[in-house]
Amino acid sequence: MTEFPVLTPALPEIFMALSAITLLMLGVFRGDGDTRLISYLTVGVEVVAAVLVLTGSGVREVTFSNLFVMDSFGAFMKVLVLMGSALSVLVSINYIEREQMKRIEFPVLMLLATLGMMMMVSANDLISLYVGLELQSLALYVLAAFRRDHAKSSEAGLKYFVLGALSSGMLLYGASLVYGFAGTTNFSVLADLFAGHGQQAGHTSIGLIAGLTFVAAGLAFKISAVPFHMWTPDVYEGAPTPVTAFFAVAPKVAAIALFVRLLIEPFGSMVDQWRQIIYFTALASMVLGSFAAIGQTNIKRLMAYSSIGHIGFALVGLAAGTELGVRGVMFYMAIYIFMNIGTFGIILCMRQNGRMVEEITDLAGLSKTHPMLALAMLIFMFSMAGIPPAAGFFAKLFVFQAAIQAHLYSLAILGVLASVVGAFYYLRIIKVMYFDEPVEPLDRNISGEMTLVIAGTSLFTLLFFFFPSPLLNGAAAAAASLFAG
Repeated sequence: MTEFPVLTPALPEIFMALSAITLLMLGVFRGDGDTRLISYLTVGVEVVAAVLVLTGSGVREVTFSNLFVMDSFGAFMKVLVLMGSALSVLVSINYIEREQMKRIEFPVLMLLATLGMMMMVSANDLISLYVGLELQSLALYVLAAFRRDHAKSSEAGLKYFVLGALSSGMLLYGASLVYGFAGTTNFSVLADLFAGHGQQAGHTSIGLIAGLTFVAAGLAFKISAVPFHMWTPDVYEGAPTPVTAFFAVAPKVAAIALFVRLLIEPFGSMVDQWRQIIYFTALASMVLGSFAAIGQTNIKRLMAYSSIGHIGFALVGLAAGTELGVRGVMFYMAIYIFMNIGTFGIILCMRQNGRMVEEITDLAGLSKTHPMLALAMLIFMFSMAGIPPAAGFFAKLFVFQAAIQAHLYSLAILGVLASVVGAFYYLRIIKVMYFDEPVEPLDRNISGEMTLVIAGTSLFTLLFFFFPSPLLNGAAAAAASLFAG
């Protein structure tokens, strides 16, 4: 007789799935006029899901025939995903009303994408990994092309779909190779196998390494790491700005979490083999993200290249392959969410005579027309550049510290140099805001939700160094649970 699976570890996901169906039905009966209500309810659902995650046992639990795992690492990353998603929904509310995108599917699709991300974080098998990844991706394809009457949005959706399908094919091919040469797709069984129960050290199958490479390539696409970054600038520019904000935070956190779990748990003993891949990807992402952004004039494209660079910095911690490195990755992604959501909140405030503008030159003289908005942008730019005492400085400090302890001196040095180059285009935005004369000032009407998000994220980014312990301790405990598992 088949045992009924224990549902407690997956309670947040079950709650979100049922809530998404309920909100969809509510929206169908009440109509698009209640999109704001559905959006607020979506944020409420994500807050409740975060509470359910935090009130879990904290002990590693595996369920659904060993396909789903819940531990401290998963809890930490799921809270980050839910936080990024909830903030993205909040900053989107007024935009979708102004731009005639007021349809109830918008927040529900964001909720369903978030559900897929949470499944990705808890994947304990290559099959459940793929199911979570596709649930996220299918919703994101629709969101990218949500403005059906806008050519750039349709183009963004099409490009993301075509390249996303390619990356899914690479990931599935890699998974089939892993299964063919190892005989299993389960992370726990793979971990035992590679620890020496089935393969001797130094005699790892070439086919298995090829499978791991293809799986890593599929996941590298999802985090827009070089050389699988080509979709990012066009999709960031063409997608509706709140969707771009969503793309920049929650999916990146979920994919990084999945990447970390995949490489540390089942393939942890093969660190010497996969470190070469991560080393190259991290270095290439940092360099390209820093240099390619210099010539950008559109701020959304600049943020696309900036996100590629930041993913490179986060991967420096993963390249270390140590507990300290994983802690650095988690800490980096937590800071990354606040910096990015705050910056995109300000980009969403860039309107002239009711019309959205996206050029960096449109920020000219912002310090004179909107001094508080300019101050918040200055904080975010300093943080992204890694200038102390902003939170971004500490994020980079921890990943570079992990690289040095793992004797990856060249990667750390090149990362610091790339960060110096990247500081140029962040400081250029500050120069435009504070030293250029305004040509046409931005509109003054900023919604209450936007004010709350920008103020909260900027205060966190600026004052983080006064209270770093809760986040640091949480990341340390989560990283320890991953290595203990």
